[in-house]
Amino acid sequence: MCLVLAFVVATTVAPASAEQLKRESATIATAGGSHTFDVEIADRADTRSQGLMFRKQLGAREGMLFFYDREQQISMWMRNTYISLDMVFIKQDGSVHRIQENTEPFSEEVILSGDAVLAVLEVKAGTAKEIGLRPGDTVDHPRFKAATNN
Repeated sequence: MCLVLAFVVATTVAPASAEQLKRESATIATAGGSHTFDVEIADRADTRSQGLMFRKQLGAREGMLFFYDREQQISMWMRNTYISLDMVFIKQDGSVHRIQENTEPFSEEVILSGDAVLAVLEVKAGTAKEIGLRPGDTVDHPRFKAATNN
């Protein structure tokens, strides 16, 4: 009886472990060269809404790539996000539409894509400036190729 009670308490009190998201590579081509990132893929409503919330660190060449079912106006915020981020809004063809640099942790201010986009790449704040990222640069990932072939 004690063993069963301990199991029930442990499974109901212990916090759920974060789901392991699929990790893939995405390469950004800028005037200064190519920059490859190890990104987690958030392509479902639940993984997109969780995003990088509650994370306390992010590596220099790590990020999260949010994919949507179709191009649309995207809105993001920094609620429960400890890390300042650069948000890169990406069109269906992989071109960078807009960059929101150095977002404010925990802010509930809405950050808009400014136009219909297919994806958002979140990387550590300062990365866009460091690699010389500009609108019109491209992000290479198989989903952008697949989207333009449809």
